Amino acid sequence: MKILVVDDETDVQMLFTQRFRSEIRNKEMEFAFAFSGEEAIEYMEGHENEAVLILSDINMPGMSGLELLKHIKLKYEKPPPVVMMITAYGDDENYNEAMKLGADDFLTKPVDFPKLKEKLKTQLI
Repeated sequence: MKILVVDDETDVQMLFTQRFRSEIRNKEMEFAFAFSGEEAIEYMEGHENEAVLILSDINMPGMSGLELLKHIKLKYEKPPPVVMMITAYGDDENYNEAMKLGADDFLTKPVDFPKLKEKLKTQLI
């Protein structure tokens, strides 16, 4: 499974690479990283239908994760990638907006990696 992680914090790349080391080594999961909503769109345009799951931060400079979600759900209708939103702000407003825009899941930071791994493995089935 190819997963695109979108977050303006660049240390997230090292964190995901460490936490998913065995899944990456076993070729169960492959990660790509974008550090802005704009970079994520550029990546997706160059890798059409490659990312089957997107993990996106909500609060980013420039295009927010919610704006990115809206773009993805409008442009990639068949099949739409699974989009999980990740945010440090687990407030009802962000949650409701994400769900209204078509988010498939909503996670809060700090990320509970064992829980995230379980969620991702259910997507593999």
